[in-house]
Amino acid sequence: MTEPVTPRTAATLMLARDGADGLEVFMVVRHHEIEFASGALVFPGGSASAGDADPRWRRLADGADQISDEMLNVMAAAAREAFEECGVLFARTATRGPLLDGARAEALGATYRQAIEAGSLSFADMIEREDLVAAFDRLVHFAHWITPLHMPKRFDTHFFLAEAPLDHLLRHDGRESVDSVWVTPRQACEDADAGRHTVLFPTRLNLEKVGQHRTVAEALGAARASRIVTVRPEASTAEGGRLLRIPIEAGYGAGEFLVSSGSGKNARIHKLDAGTRSS
Repeated sequence: MTEPVTPRTAATLMLARDGADGLEVFMVVRHHEIEFASGALVFPGGSASAGDADPRWRRLADGADQISDEMLNVMAAAAREAFEECGVLFARTATRGPLLDGARAEALGATYRQAIEAGSLSFADMIEREDLVAAFDRLVHFAHWITPLHMPKRFDTHFFLAEAPLDHLLRHDGRESVDSVWVTPRQACEDADAGRHTVLFPTRLNLEKVGQHRTVAEALGAARASRIVTVRPEASTAEGGRLLRIPIEAGYGAGEFLVSSGSGKNARIHKLDAGTRSS
């Protein structure tokens, strides 16, 4: 029997704001040629890098004294990926004032983003060089998902929720992502059901979960009060598609989901209850 692939550590940042129709999230469309989730509508994020485990984060980040090394590293990955991918910067001056304004974030992006993406400079290097403090205290742990054992590419992904700084200009980078949108979770799910976008199973369930809340403050409060239950879906073949089982305690409203036959934009996700499927 083939040994399961070791999952790569990854982080995702769900950026939210209050819109006219309720809570909205920022999402990007992945380039069709990238390694994972090509062409899909996703939250900004990606694999952790060596710099995310920099020990300097203990003194360069607010909130670092209250979390484990593992959690600090994935928070650094989430903040870095969001900065690289859409230009948002969760940082403040060393005097611990408000978050940097959009103009400063834009200027720092123009100076540092390319070097950070290339790996010639780390995110921690920029924070230290500019005498800043990373605002990891603004990131709230929302979910933890691990790719099923049988998959050839596996990720150990932590999802974080944060209110987007109001004056930061969020936009796709034109390389890993080719489009971006502010959208209500409900609309994103409807677009997926209509075949307008590909939305992966973890993304869909986290959209539905955050979409239970009307405002960002309400969603953040619920996330802070919740216990994170690790989700590693167990897959099996079922009539009409694949059956995915997850812990009911994870808070997604069900423990079984049917992913209909088809791929990409043609796949549909159906939540099952005890009376939906025969034994």
